[in-house]
Amino acid sequence: MDLAVLVKTANFAAKKHKDQRRKDVSKTPYINHPIGVANILSEEGCITELEVLQGALLHDTVEDTDTTLDEIEEIFGKTVRDIVAEVTDDKSLAKQERKRLQVVNAPHKSRQAKLVKLADKLYNLRDLCRETPEGWTAERVQEYFEWAYQVVSGLRGTNEALEKQLDEIFISKGIHKG
Repeated sequence: MDLAVLVKTANFAAKKHKDQRRKDVSKTPYINHPIGVANILSEEGCITELEVLQGALLHDTVEDTDTTLDEIEEIFGKTVRDIVAEVTDDKSLAKQERKRLQVVNAPHKSRQAKLVKLADKLYNLRDLCRETPEGWTAERVQEYFEWAYQVVSGLRGTNEALEKQLDEIFISKGIHKG
């Protein structure tokens, strides 16, 4: 019943993110993001592990909604809780500290969490290539790409297909391996 579990997870995420919108000009429904991250893992990363796909669907629920890690564990189990916990920023910290910690902690994450992070970064970078969020300058967009490159550097060796897609974006933005 993996399919039923995945649908239950998507439904949970949709309910939690129901009133949220992305920061793009179109104000895209936020749920498109976690579904897109799960789709990148499935379609491009060839990931079929249920818990990883669930983690992708739930990856922003604790950070951006009233969801708790205990709630995730109660409904979806410890493995999914652990993945979500690993990819959740501590919102009590300043934004720059959260960003710094993503770079520092990336190499130490589980393979499952690294997969979610890779797909999340790929989704966000593609979004930035498609449309600049309201209020973002060209400099802020470039800074995001450079920071994302640092995070991805610590996730390497996890999924060649996703890393190749990320590298193509980085190269197109003048950020090279080195």
